[in-house]
Amino acid sequence: MELIFDGPTDPDPAKQNEIVENWIALGVDAIAAACENREGISTALRKAKARGIKVITYDADALPDARDFFVNQATPEGIGNALMDEAARLCGGEGEFAIITASLTAGNMIEWQRHIAARRAANHPDMKMVALRPCDDLKDMAQSEATALLSAYPNLKLIMAICSPAVPGAAEAVKQAGKIGRVKVVGLGLPNENRRYVKEGVTDTVILWKTEDLGYLTVYAAHALATGALTPGDRTFQAGKLGEFAIQGDNILLGNPFFFTKENIDQFDF
Repeated sequence: MELIFDGPTDPDPAKQNEIVENWIALGVDAIAAACENREGISTALRKAKARGIKVITYDADALPDARDFFVNQATPEGIGNALMDEAARLCGGEGEFAIITASLTAGNMIEWQRHIAARRAANHPDMKMVALRPCDDLKDMAQSEATALLSAYPNLKLIMAICSPAVPGAAEAVKQAGKIGRVKVVGLGLPNENRRYVKEGVTDTVILWKTEDLGYLTVYAAHALATGALTPGDRTFQAGKLGEFAIQGDNILLGNPFFFTKENIDQFDF
């Protein structure tokens, strides 16, 4: 298969739509999209489906009627529970924490926040969320937001960063503020971007999934959908070297979140 890989350099949903429109004009067989704004991109993806192009989403979903399947890196509940449970463990089950997200409109992060809130209410009622700040998926902006949080909330015990650039951004803010160990950092991020902070003890845990497997599964599913090997209603899916995956409704599930720590982070290079 031939893969065309493209994406906007900033979180503007209109630019994602332009890319999808270009692919429709090219007459591609399948589109796999990670959606910055689920409502914004869904119109363009519906147009692609109407033209006979197979559509899947991965990482961040569109509206369900705009695609055939969603390749889900981990369930939103699994991600939210993992983040909240780890935050509570690091804080001894009580104290103030803040969340830094990519944007206030990213569908996947809104869903994660919903499950974080539910898990906190049910299992960790003595943990108090004091702020939610967007960083536009930029490390420098995340660092600025984290610095502001450290100033505004002197009793802050933990920053939870739920987009990749925000984790090292928050860690750098904590380091520069001289609050290593007093303010914990946990979040969803890449091992290579966070290795130094994890080894220095600034960031305690980085939670994500094996991104190589997510990319492989996404491309494999797009090809299978385009060739008829994967069809709506299937309950399982055989994805080459990764083996068999369960399909829940129209979600192909990669698996549970993975925890990168000081003990295992050197085993990964991405």
